[in-house]
Formats: sequence, C-alpha cells, structure tokens
Amino acid sequence: MVATRLIALCGALLFAASASPTAAQVAPPDPGFLHARGTGIVDGQGRPIILRGMGLGGWVLQEGYMLQLPELGQQHVIRARIAGLIGEEKTAAFYAAWRANYVTKADIDAMGRWGFNSVRVPLHYDQLTLPADREPTPGADTWNEAGFRQIDELIGWVKANNMVLILDLHAAPGGQGTDLAISDRDPSKPSLWDSPENRRKTVALWRKLAERYANEPAVGAYDIINEPNWDFEKPGGGHGCEETTNAPLRSLMMEITAAIREVDQRHLIVIEGNCWGNNYHGVLPVWDDNMALSFHKYWNANDAASIADIVKLRDENQIPIWLGESGENSNTWFRDAIRLVEDQNIGWAFWPLKKIGFNQPLEVVPNPGWAALVAYLTGKGPAPTPAEAEATLMRMAQHDIRFENNTAHPDVIDAMLRQPHSDETRPFADHRVGSGPAVLPAADYDLGRAGHAWFDTRDASYETPSQRIWWNTGRTYRNDGVDIAREPNGAPYVTDFVTGEWLRYTVTAEAAGERTVTMSVRSATPGRLSVSLNGAAAVEVEVPASSDWQEVETPALPFMAGSNVLILKVKDCGGCAVKSVMIKAAP
Repeated sequence: MVATRLIALCGALLFAASASPTAAQVAPPDPGFLHARGTGIVDGQGRPIILRGMGLGGWVLQEGYMLQLPELGQQHVIRARIAGLIGEEKTAAFYAAWRANYVTKADIDAMGRWGFNSVRVPLHYDQLTLPADREPTPGADTWNEAGFRQIDELIGWVKANNMVLILDLHAAPGGQGTDLAISDRDPSKPSLWDSPENRRKTVALWRKLAERYANEPAVGAYDIINEPNWDFEKPGGGHGCEETTNAPLRSLMMEITAAIREVDQRHLIVIEGNCWGNNYHGVLPVWDDNMALSFHKYWNANDAASIADIVKLRDENQIPIWLGESGENSNTWFRDAIRLVEDQNIGWAFWPLKKIGFNQPLEVVPNPGWAALVAYLTGKGPAPTPAEAEATLMRMAQHDIRFENNTAHPDVIDAMLRQPHSDETRPFADHRVGSGPAVLPAADYDLGRAGHAWFDTRDASYETPSQRIWWNTGRTYRNDGVDIAREPNGAPYVTDFVTGEWLRYTVTAEAAGERTVTMSVRSATPGRLSVSLNGAAAVEVEVPASSDWQEVETPALPFMAGSNVLILKVKDCGGCAVKSVMIKAAP
C-alpha cells in the first residue's frame, strides 16, 4: 500500500465479465491445508474459515510513508540516501538489523493473543534472489538461502500460534506497476512487463517457494503478484484501471500457477487483478481448481455497493474472494469495512501491523534523532554528521522497531476484532473512585463504536489521499474520530471538542456517595458542557474563555457502588479542549 494510490474513486471497482460457475471444479481439501470450496475458503478439515489478519508491511520492503519519508518513496531510493550519509558497509548493517528486529516472535505472539488467525507477509524478490542484471550467468537464478530461512523462522512463529501465513510477492523483479513505492520499482530499468527475463525470474521464484513449502500447511496461500497496476493496451503511465483485456497479466499468472503446480498441488493460489488488485477484466475464467480472488479496498464507502461487483464476480464464478489489503483509516472505517465483508463471509488482511503513526495495532516511536534525519533526507534540514546519522539509524533498527518498544493501540485492535460483532462498550482504562479524588485523562474514554462510546462530527476518511481530511486532527494516541493533541510533556488531551460531540466513561466506585465532577478545560470563546450520570438528566457547566487550563465543576452527583456511566457532552462550544475529569467526594 502507498499513500498516493487512487483506488477508491467513485466507489466503483472494475471487474471481468463472469465465467461459467462450472469453470473450476473444486477438489476436496488436503488435510491441514486451506482450500477453496465453492465461494468460500475452508480449513484442512473442511470447515469454513474467515481469515482475519495483518500485513507485515515495512519489514523486508520499506515504503517511504511508513518512515515519514513519503517524498523518497521506494526502498532503493531510501537506501541510497542513507548510504550517501554513512557509507555502504554501515548501510548494509542497518538493513540487516532492520530485518532482524522489525518482526520478531513477540509480534506474532501478540497477534495470536489478540485474536488474529493469519499473517500476510510481503516479500521483496531481492530478499530471495538477485536482480536479473546482476546475475553472474544471464538467465540463471542465484538463491539467497538467508532470505528463505527468514521465511522459515516466521512460519515457525505462526505455527506456534495456530495461525496461517500468506506469502505475498509484493515486489516482483522489475516492479509490477507505475505506483513505484509498493514494488520498489526503479523506473530507469525494465519493469516486470517490459522484460521477459524479469517475468522468467518471477516464475522461477514462485516455483522455488512452492518447492520449499509444498508440504507446509502453516503456509495458507500464495498471493502471487501484489497490486499489479499497469497500462498494457495504451501505455502511458496509468495504473491499469481502464484495461479491458489484461492479457499479459493473465498470461503471467497462468505461467506462475503452472510452475507452482509442477511441485505443489495443495496450496491455495490467490490472484489479483490490475488497478491495484481490482480490475479483473480479461483475467477470468480461473485456470486452477484451488484459487481465490483478492481485492483491495481503501478510502471509499463501506456499503453494499462498494463490494457489489466483486461479490457478483464471486457468486457467478463460484470462487472465494479475500480482502487481501485494506486499512490506513480510522477505527470507525475499520469496524465498518470488516463488518461489511464478514457479513459476506469474506476474510481480510489489514495493512500494516506497524509503522510510524497511530492508526494500526503497533506504533513505532522513533528516537529523538529521527526528525533531524528525516528533515535532511527530505531536503528540509541540514545534514547530520555520519556518526549522528549512524547512531540514529541503528537505534531505530535495534531498538525503536522492536515489539517491546512499540506503542500498542488497543483501540485499533478492538475496532478490528470485537466491534464488528458487538455494539457493547468497554472501559479503555480502569477508572476507579475510592475515598480520595480520581483523575481520569479525558482521552481515556471508553472503547466502542461511534454513537456508543463517543461521538465526533468526523469519524473517518472517504477521500483519496490528496484530498484527505483527518478524523483525529492531532493524529495521536487513539484512532477514533475524537480529536486528540498532546501537552509539551506528551500527555494527551481532547481538543476541537465542538457542539454535539460527547465522550462516555465507565467509572467504578468503591462505595455509593455524592461526588462532584471537575473538568480541566480551556476554550478561546465561552461555552457550555454537560455531564450526565447513569442516564439521569444532564447538568450543565459554563466554560469561560481562557487560553490556560481552568477547572469547571458540577454540583454533587449520586454515584452508585460499582459501575457507573458518565457522559461528557458539548452543549455549546466552537472548540473546547478537555485535559482531565476529576471525580471526588462532595463537600
């Protein structure tokens, strides 16, 4: 995925004319292996399974936006800029450390604990083989055993958590599209589609992978080319969204399938259409009896119309479909998208598990030197010394990206795995009130969907990236529509809290009693907030205009022993900020 992609325009997807439902007769599943059966995917015992997973973007294939380097785009560009600072030898050490630490067993164990059942791993061909123009013998393939062992290790972690791994060729030899960053494509060299040798090498790579993992049921599927985006009929730098035949794409995927089936007759094969996986014109009918179609979904509406074409394609061709990539949005969008596809028995893999940023399960928090390095690499600041750059890079690769140093976002995980199936709210934090005052950070409102745990005037982005309006304007701490900023000391607070918006808090009182609620607030103009407790009539408090934090207090409210629900709502304010909610015994 890359932040410049335009795949959600008009909410319409491009698909092929349907093939006959009898185009592919599905064989019984092999024990232990995922398998296509009719319009669904079944496990090795023939039981229907909905895949719920995350993609490991940024691990062996960096995309600039994940590192706050969108201007650089491709991994080879980022690497060259780093090498220009610290030299090739130290750059190689940085990338070795990156690949050793970005994904570890701890990451996969966490996914298993949270409730995911699958992992999609993006592969870069240069992890496993040499570029065609660097092969010592033209037309031959040099294999990198260390790269394959890295996949072996990942399989072991996945198996230990009773999950399955989908191998995804994210960067094919030469690159498969004009969206350069997603496949680390160098436009000065022949693409996958320009070079017969790049296509031969792609086929050979898949045969090698299939030969190695033919008997490994923990490998759930082969996703053979990620997001092709290429104009074949009228070359001109487009993304393949207007293609009507896609003949080169179909031909190559058939070659790859044939090579896989020479050594592996059991694994599910996933194919993707042109236009980032969404244009299936000319791609069908399918040519194998154990195949699924992948589609990708970003930044569009989560309604039946948004997936109607792919669902129709599934039903008319009697073939499973899988939402192989989605994400980069708000919790509301995540919840709604997952609910939408799971209601159609469609599995999914969201993107990515981690990056710098707040809207995925794990956030990489970079060390203090990173901002200066980014400023230099993007032409906005002076060059650090080689020693400073190396220290920053190695701190990132050996410390910042590791699971134990990431910030987990339970709200994102909850939105993906629980909220699609439940409107129930749950406490974000354990707010307890005893004999003394209890201070609740305002940003620690309950977990749950919009309209149940909170309400904000904007809760998701339905625009393409160039037009994006952020749901959480502060882009920190939580991924709901609630706007959150941070104090100079890093403490989060709710900001841009405007008329009609509200927050819900679950508070556990050790004993019943009268208590007041005091909010630490500020507002450029006078306003009014209201507080309601356990469904009783709300009480209002005035908010004087002030640029500094000030306290406003309610009259005494009757708290019950045990669980209480407190609702804080804006009655009239153009942009209040709330830092905390203090609950204490009434005088």
